Amino acid sequence: MWAPKATTLDLLLGTKDWKPGDDLERIPLTGSDGIWELPEIEHGTSYGFSIDGGPLRPDPRSAEQPWGVHGPSRAFDTETLNWTDDLYEGVDARGAVVYEMHVGTFTEDGTFASAIPALDHLVELGVDMVELMPVAPFPGSRGWGYDGVSWTAVHEAYGGPKGLAEFVNACHTRGLGVCLDVVYNHLGPDGNYLAEFGPYFTGKHETPWGTALNFDDEGNEGVREHLLYSALRWFSDFHIDALRLDAIHAMIDDSHVHILAELADATKSLSGEVGRPLRLIAESDLNDPLVVTPTDLGGWGMDMQWADDVHHAIHAFFTGEGHGYYVDFDDPEALAKVFSGVFYHDGITSTFRGKEWGAPVPNDINGHTFVVYDQDHDQVGNRAIGDRPSEHLSETEALASTCLVLLSPFTPMLFQGQEWNTKNRFAFFTDHNDELGPLVSEGRVKEFSSHGWEAIYGETIEVPDPQDPQTFTSSKLDWSEVEENREFLDFIKQAISIRKSVPDFASPERSTTRLEKISDRQLILHRNAARLVINLADESLPVPSGNVLATWGTVHEGNEITLEPDSIAILD
Repeated sequence: MWAPKATTLDLLLGTKDWKPGDDLERIPLTGSDGIWELPEIEHGTSYGFSIDGGPLRPDPRSAEQPWGVHGPSRAFDTETLNWTDDLYEGVDARGAVVYEMHVGTFTEDGTFASAIPALDHLVELGVDMVELMPVAPFPGSRGWGYDGVSWTAVHEAYGGPKGLAEFVNACHTRGLGVCLDVVYNHLGPDGNYLAEFGPYFTGKHETPWGTALNFDDEGNEGVREHLLYSALRWFSDFHIDALRLDAIHAMIDDSHVHILAELADATKSLSGEVGRPLRLIAESDLNDPLVVTPTDLGGWGMDMQWADDVHHAIHAFFTGEGHGYYVDFDDPEALAKVFSGVFYHDGITSTFRGKEWGAPVPNDINGHTFVVYDQDHDQVGNRAIGDRPSEHLSETEALASTCLVLLSPFTPMLFQGQEWNTKNRFAFFTDHNDELGPLVSEGRVKEFSSHGWEAIYGETIEVPDPQDPQTFTSSKLDWSEVEENREFLDFIKQAISIRKSVPDFASPERSTTRLEKISDRQLILHRNAARLVINLADESLPVPSGNVLATWGTVHEGNEITLEPDSIAILD
C-alpha cells in the first residue's frame, strides 16, 4: 500500500458477510518510506483504511465498492472469474466499426447483464467493437461516469467487476471487441480520498477540474505507477481490447518521458505477451500529431485519437449551426478539408480559441488512426437539451450524415440508437448528494444561459435538471423504435457491409479520398474509384455510371446514374 502521507495506517477489516453497521477489526500496519505492508485479504472480504486514526477510507486500488464511493472496499480476486473466450483472437480497434454505449441507458435495467442479450443486435449490425462509457464508481447510481473516483473498481449499479467481466466475455464469444473509456485526467469531487494517502495532485498545473494529477512533481512515481497498474490491469485481468483515454490534453506532464508515452510502451509490451492487439485511443483537443506519433520518434505513442473536427464539419454542414466551437466550420471548404486532412485547425486561427491552433497531420499517418462520428455522448449530451441531430434532420439527411462517417477513410463510431435513427435525447444526468447536487443543477443552467440556444432551437428552452431522475430515465433507449425504423437500420447495415467488403471503402488511405461539393446540398465522397453520392437538393443529380451497391430514395440507372432529390447512392 502506497500511502506516504500517513503517519499511522490501520487496516479496518470486516468479514465476507459484513454489512453497514457491523464492526470492523482495527489492525495497525507497519511500513517505511511510504510503503505499508498488508496481510492477505480474502476474496469477498470487506475492508478499508484509517489514516492517522481518522475515519474509514476505501482502498485507492479497490476492485469493488458495494456500498458506494464512501463505504468499505471489498476484495475481489479476478482469478475467480470464469472466462470462456479462449478462442478469441482479438479485435484491432484500428479500422473497426465502433459502437459507443452508456451502460445505464442502453437498456431499461441499465446493467451489464441486461445489455448482453442486445449484443446480438450489434453483431447483426456489423459492429466490431463496443466502447463503454466510464464504468468507474461515482456518487449515487446514475451518471455519465466522468466524475468517477477510482481507477480500478467498477460501478456497483452496473454489476460491479464480475458484471463487467461477464459482459466482456459475452462480447468476445460473439467476436466483439471491447473498448473501455477511462478517466486519468481528474477525479470526481465526491468520494475522492486519494490526496489523503499520497501526493496524487500538484499545484504546478491547473485543469478545468482544478489542480492537476501529479505526473511530474515530487512523489509522482507512485501516481504514475498507479495509473500504469490500472490500465494494464484492464487489459490483462478483464480482457479489455482498447482504452479510450479521456481528455489527454489535461494530463499535464513535463517529465522527460510523458506518462502517455510510458503507458504506450507498456501497452505495446503487454500486447506482445498476450498475443492480441491492445490499443490506446486518445481524446485530444490539441490537434497535434505528436499524440499519435510513435514513442521512438519522440511522440506520445497513442495508437488512435478522436477527431472532433470531422464531427464539427459534418454537423455544421447538415444543421447549419455556427455557434460556439462550430463558428469556423461554416467554411464551405471545411468538410472537404477534414476528409483528407483530418484537422481543420491545423495551424490556422481558431476563432473560438482566439489563437492559432493545431498542426497538419503528416501524410504517412493513415485514416484508421482517427475515430470519427456524427454523434457521440459529448456532442449530443453537452447540448442544452441533449437533442440528437436526427431530431432536426430529415431521414435522408440523417442517413447521409451517418454514411459519410461509415464510408470515410477513418475508424467510424456510432452512438447507441443512432443505427435506427432514434430521436431519443441523451441528456447530462447526475446523482449527487444534497449539498453538491443543487450546485451542479444551477451550474448547468448558468452554463447554457449565454450560448444562444434560442437561436438554434427557435424558442425559449428549459435546460433539463441533471439531478432530476426523469432526466436520466428519459435518456434510456427505446428499443420498441427498432421495428418502426427498420428501413433506416437495414441501410446502415448495408453501408457497414459495403465498408468491409469493398477494398476502396475499407482502405485507410487519405490520399485517395476526396470530398467533392457539387452544390450546397450535393456531395460526392470519392474513395479512390468508389463513391458515396448524396443529393439533398431540389433538383436531380446525374453522375458517371458505376456498379450500384446500394440506393436510398429514387435512383435511375442508365448511361449515367441519376439521383432524384433526397437520394443516396453507393457506387464502385
